Amino acid sequence: MALATPTFKVTDPALIGAQGIHDVSTTQNHPFLTRVKARCPTYGPAEFIYLKGVASTAVGSVVTFDEAGVTALSVADATGAVAVAMSACDAATDFGWYCIYGKVPAAALTGFDADNAKCFLTSTAGSIDDAVVKADRIFGMKGASAVDTGLAEVELNYPQCHDEVVGEYAT
Repeated sequence: MALATPTFKVTDPALIGAQGIHDVSTTQNHPFLTRVKARCPTYGPAEFIYLKGVASTAVGSVVTFDEAGVTALSVADATGAVAVAMSACDAATDFGWYCIYGKVPAAALTGFDADNAKCFLTSTAGSIDDAVVKADRIFGMKGASAVDTGLAEVELNYPQCHDEVVGEYAT
């Protein structure tokens, strides 16, 4: 079954008329780290953060970002806040919204197939998997569907990765 294409619309009154959630811009239209709430008829409510793009970012790419709004495609051993790209912000001169809370499709490896699965960073830049890699768990992200054409639905709750062995993996 094909995943639905998200169609989020901004719901924050202060940001109505803002750059569209799924739009890429070569002009910075908002301060970095601006947050906005939006709703999609299929995926429900979500929260997004405004960030700078990076080469090879596609819709659904999983990224880490810093306090300056700079993104990097997620890879094994990365650390920091995690978000999912809502547009192809594929250059440092592109700007757009990235999901940090809610349900959206994210880039996932072929074997990803578990609802409620824990998500882990991989060596494939910008993608996740449910295969356990002790220090690469993404806390605040869980799987919500099987993978379909390189994307799987995930549920986000302000995800972070720490590149350290914690909790049940600290054995």
